[in-house]
Amino acid sequence: MERAYALGFSLCGVAPLERFPEHAAIEEWLDRGYGGAMGYLADPRRSDPEQVLVGARSVIVCALNYNTAHPYSAEAAASERSGEPRGWISRYAWGRDYHEVLWEGLNGLTDALKERFLEPHKFRAYADTGPVAERLFAKYAGLGWLGKNTLLLNEKIGSWFFLGVIFTTLELSPSLARDEMPPADLCGNCRQCLDACPTGAFVAPYVMDARRCISYLTIELRGSVPEEFREAMGNNVYGCDICQEVCPYNREAPVATLHDFEPRRFPLGESLLEPRLEWLAGMSEEEFRDKFRSSAMKRTKWRGLVRNACIAMGNAKVRRGSKDYLRTVELLRRLEESSEIAISESARWALSRIQ
Repeated sequence: MERAYALGFSLCGVAPLERFPEHAAIEEWLDRGYGGAMGYLADPRRSDPEQVLVGARSVIVCALNYNTAHPYSAEAAASERSGEPRGWISRYAWGRDYHEVLWEGLNGLTDALKERFLEPHKFRAYADTGPVAERLFAKYAGLGWLGKNTLLLNEKIGSWFFLGVIFTTLELSPSLARDEMPPADLCGNCRQCLDACPTGAFVAPYVMDARRCISYLTIELRGSVPEEFREAMGNNVYGCDICQEVCPYNREAPVATLHDFEPRRFPLGESLLEPRLEWLAGMSEEEFRDKFRSSAMKRTKWRGLVRNACIAMGNAKVRRGSKDYLRTVELLRRLEESSEIAISESARWALSRIQ
């Protein structure tokens, strides 16, 4: 544990490799279609973790804090900041690609295992990169409880953290004794996350229909965004932080000690903190690959980011006749001619909203 904290992790625990009751719920959730187009979630290893690594007995779970001291999206929207229309990127994607940062920490931990345990053993690490329900193992490693917004919550540090896991054939002592229960669910009667979701993605407490989630719509969904969700997306161009921002356990969440997750800045004053929509929508595919090579944002691909920026432009309150308005209209008209159907269709929708 000490090595994990020395490597920058905020939490660390060990769970036995078992198929917990919640694993069965994954199959039911998928059967209801809530996974949308994310076919990779149907990998049988996700609901049957014993298939992940033959002979594995323990799972080490680490949490990496990515919170920063910058304002929340609601605070930014309420500010009197003037100027061009701006978008919002989920704070986990502001800085360096979290997969890379997690990998470095997990690799450091596996090196420690090799030093500590000399007998032959196998391990497999995942930095949000494999068929693993990390939050379930985190729960049974004593790191927190599953909140109504389906995220893992910790009473002291909230939910602004990534989860990484190491499956190992070593039989390590679990963080929780056999007769010890996982952390209690402290959500109580609170339903702020459920009520705050603008697209109604939570069909019930603890149950999300990903097809309605802004993070899914802006990142995972290929093609056009269903029109019924576009207005509710607001200025979100990559991910969404709303259900975490309103969570009481995040009100005093600590700021990360690592600087990897501070907003990335580019020449000419561009930044991933409230980026200009004109900058994002006008970006070429080559520029996108260059700027987001070491960013989690490469997940949405160029066409997805431009599509999202078009929708955000359609939701922007640009004063008609202003320079910003004229430039926005000119850019959207150009994107309306794009050979990418999702971009052209989204640009056309945005024009119909602001003209």
